[in-house]
Amino acid sequence: MLRLLVLAPGGSTDAQTASALAGCSVADGEAALEGFTAYGMLRPRGPGDYQVPGCLDPLLRERLAAEERPAEVELARARMLERAVRQLHACRLAAEPAGSPGRKKLAGMPKPLRFSSSAQAAEWLEARLPTLIEAARLAVETGELDTLARRLVAALTHALTAHRGAEGAAVELYGLHELVLDVARRRDLPVERAAALLNLGDLDGGAGRVDQALARYKSALEAARASGDPYTTGRALESIGGMYQELEDWHRAADWYGRALELRLSRRDLSAAARMYARLGTVHGYAGQWGEALRDWRAAAAACRRAGDRPGYARALSGAAGAQERTGRPRDALRTWAEAAAAARTCGDTGLHADLAHHAADAMDRLGGDPAVARSLRRTARKGATEGAEDTGPTPRSGEGNPADLRNQ
Repeated sequence: MLRLLVLAPGGSTDAQTASALAGCSVADGEAALEGFTAYGMLRPRGPGDYQVPGCLDPLLRERLAAEERPAEVELARARMLERAVRQLHACRLAAEPAGSPGRKKLAGMPKPLRFSSSAQAAEWLEARLPTLIEAARLAVETGELDTLARRLVAALTHALTAHRGAEGAAVELYGLHELVLDVARRRDLPVERAAALLNLGDLDGGAGRVDQALARYKSALEAARASGDPYTTGRALESIGGMYQELEDWHRAADWYGRALELRLSRRDLSAAARMYARLGTVHGYAGQWGEALRDWRAAAAACRRAGDRPGYARALSGAAGAQERTGRPRDALRTWAEAAAAARTCGDTGLHADLAHHAADAMDRLGGDPAVARSLRRTARKGATEGAEDTGPTPRSGEGNPADLRNQ
């Protein structure tokens, strides 16, 4: 077993890694590591964590090359990566709420892989993160286990996102998506290449690197079209539109959203089509093209209704009401605002209902609506705001305060 430990990234190992490399039980792996440490062949780094001394590394590699067949070495490395994938899967499941399907699935996994709590899983992830990232990098670099390398990167990405959130793990995620891109390019996998470029573009865009994000998205679009995959093609088109919207280039944003809409309609994807209509309504409104915006919002409302998306339907109605105000149709706007508030009441989203009730009350005041109705709407808004106070999400980005702005829906 000792010579196999040099296959672990940086010679850093624990009982799980040792058992995977040697193909033995975790208990036997732990016992072997303790024995090697007692003889000075390993250095303890922390509870259950060991390190191959640098002075022994070249000697052990020499013995490994002399005594193990290449196929056996590759098999041991594959077992190690597979074990890491399973541990990361368990780590991600541990981040889910108690009683959730994920936690039930975690309870059914072998005991050595399970985590007792989300905190324990997060602590393990942070402690092993440098080793796991190095394992992924080496797996991609050698190119012998590309499928396992991609699975490891995916599992690490999911675990990091579950415990830290996308923003908190952005630095690590960027490097991991670049590893996926390397594999996809080497093996000529256009769908995976497009997905990696889209993920990198999302991270660039989130960090304010709009030009880099645009370049990533356009490269992703080329790869997606080459693969003939409609999902990644649609996502790339939509993402390009989103970046032009960030740049406040409303004409180009509408152009790219329009292309994405055509694709969604051709696929009869009602939910995605509704989202595209809403985004078109938003950018046409920003451009002052309120007639176009009104048509877009009406189409979004119709698509949401057919798709059974009640929150989306309420938001789309609020967008249509705002466009009607801007086109000089106050009576229609008042009626549509009332419909939006009523639709929000039935969708089970207290925060949305309160928000739309507040906007509808403001519209009543502006447009000369019934004061009694306005007061009732304000009471509803205050009640909803109080009930939802403990469920407040992150501070909205610019433009998200308007319930009709569905850029992120």
